[in-house]
Amino acid sequence: MSELLLLGLSHRTAPIDLREAVALTEGRAAGVMSELSADPAIREVTTVSTCNRTEIYLVADDAVRAESLALSVLSRQAGIGPTGLAPHLYSIAGSDAARHLFRVAAGLESMIPGEAEIQGQVRRAHELALVEGGSGPVLTRLFHGALTAGGRVRGETGISRKGVSIPSVSIELAAHAIGDLRGRRVVVVGAGDTAALVGRALSARGASMVFIANRHFDKAVELASRFGGEAARLDEFPAHLAAAEVVVSATNSPHHVIEAEDLAFRAGLSDPRQLLLIDLALPRDISPACRNEQGVILHDIDDVQRQVERNTGVREAESREGGMIIDAELERFEQWLASLEVLPTVAALRQFADDVVDRVIAENSNRWQDLGAADRDRVEAMARAVAGRMLHAPTMRLREIAGSGRAYESVNALRELFALDVDTAPEAGTDATVTPIHRRSDG
Repeated sequence: MSELLLLGLSHRTAPIDLREAVALTEGRAAGVMSELSADPAIREVTTVSTCNRTEIYLVADDAVRAESLALSVLSRQAGIGPTGLAPHLYSIAGSDAARHLFRVAAGLESMIPGEAEIQGQVRRAHELALVEGGSGPVLTRLFHGALTAGGRVRGETGISRKGVSIPSVSIELAAHAIGDLRGRRVVVVGAGDTAALVGRALSARGASMVFIANRHFDKAVELASRFGGEAARLDEFPAHLAAAEVVVSATNSPHHVIEAEDLAFRAGLSDPRQLLLIDLALPRDISPACRNEQGVILHDIDDVQRQVERNTGVREAESREGGMIIDAELERFEQWLASLEVLPTVAALRQFADDVVDRVIAENSNRWQDLGAADRDRVEAMARAVAGRMLHAPTMRLREIAGSGRAYESVNALRELFALDVDTAPEAGTDATVTPIHRRSDG
């Protein structure tokens, strides 16, 4: 029987260097899904990769082999051996893996509880898996359930109503580092959702903004218009960098946007002002070597996490309420998943009944010389109705006990009694046990 499996790492288990090495951009994610899908042990695969986590969700017939393959793929992405990567990974199976994704989509596993960006990131990961052919019926249902749970948690609790996000905390970090931001010249590299949240936080503090983007320059123009700033293309960045006091970078670039040599001009300044760089991207936009430049302060996503941990306003009550919503949505998914165990037997039982009706009608066709066509149809309809009514109670009962300890015995008793041939018969005993890397439960 196939099993749901998750293998991944996050800001809770791995430092930024390792998260960056394992991060899956859209192109890399497509390659990983293609490679894993090619193995016959894996039926479905979807990846989720953000600045805080990289996770692979699998539906596999052989969970041990699937976990080993996923570990091998992530190891190659990171450029380190499996033994070096394994201590930073968590492996979660079955309902616990589903619960984890529901919590991720709701923002309950985020660096900042309730942060809004993760919902869109989970949705885009699912859409990519559909386009690449990695997601099948189980993962499609799982991700739909996760997005529903995430939407309910945000809509029915107060966890996301205070406007706290990674970008807003990063601007708070900037204010702590250099003081009042009113009138300060801030360059925002990027024009996506994160850049928009940065712009909103900066606007509230009265900063002067320049939005830098190439691929989505029209979005940079729109953000500049919305927040009273300027827009510029990436080739104009050096001139704006020279005048900047703060640079916040949040692009999807697979390479550094700012290297240490881009700051070499500061060495020739008679009195270089302090420059604060904030990198919200993963893979990182700003080379760590920039920390070594005189007068430069560099904060990355892990520095933002430390700032969050210093804050005291984590919304524990809303998190508990969100957990109750997730429990309810998880139960719906588990009921659907459990029904998959009995559906092949239900279908085979009904096919068996149809075959019996067909044979009986065929065997008696020569005995009805005086029976008209309309009467023949009525006889056949009556025979099928009798068969259907006889099977109604057993099939309904099978659906009711799906997922319980009695389901396996009942299913196999029916198969034995009616000599049903079902290719997808569940195997006896419990599901396959996955050798733990770092087994985690989200209870």
